[in-house]
Amino acid sequence: MERLLVLVRHGQSEWNLKNLFTGWKDPDLTEQGVAEAKSAGEQLKDMKLEFDLAYTSVLQRAQKTLGLILEELGQQDLETIRDQALNERDYGDITGMNKDEAREKFGEEQVHIWRRSYDVPPPGGESLKMTSERVLPYYRAEILPQVLSGKRTIVAAHGNSLRSLIMDLEKLTPEQILKRELGTGTPIIYRLDEDGNVLSVEDLAG
Repeated sequence: MERLLVLVRHGQSEWNLKNLFTGWKDPDLTEQGVAEAKSAGEQLKDMKLEFDLAYTSVLQRAQKTLGLILEELGQQDLETIRDQALNERDYGDITGMNKDEAREKFGEEQVHIWRRSYDVPPPGGESLKMTSERVLPYYRAEILPQVLSGKRTIVAAHGNSLRSLIMDLEKLTPEQILKRELGTGTPIIYRLDEDGNVLSVEDLAG
């Protein structure tokens, strides 16, 4: 029995383009983001992959990315579960701030710590550790059992919610996951064993 899990970060959003801390805000995809999502769908279609179940966050950039992928696959009616457990990391008080302006205001080193440390949150926001503590219980309780039952599953979410999953799946250290860059609109394909361990991983970014 195949146990297939595909993770994909949403396509470029309007706030990605403007270099803003986005978090739980809800900007739309850019034209490039739409194209990235369609391309992801085409890649999966070329691999003859189809899905039994889909998960996404409550934010439209992830939902629209998923919708465009499923459209390419001819699976627009696929059962889709939306949950804020899969939302992006909450950037708190720096949400909506331009990253360059944040560096000017708080200093390069402080912004780097907020962005790239594992357990130091920005004011009023979440660290990657806190994001993981929200994402992983949901994954283990809701998503993993479906995958282990043989349901081919796709998750369209966000850079940091997906980093939380990747860290767990690939058994990475905090230092390793913080260096992991996730391309927008790029599927990562996992095949798991009966215990949820990774048998193979294929990142379609190349």
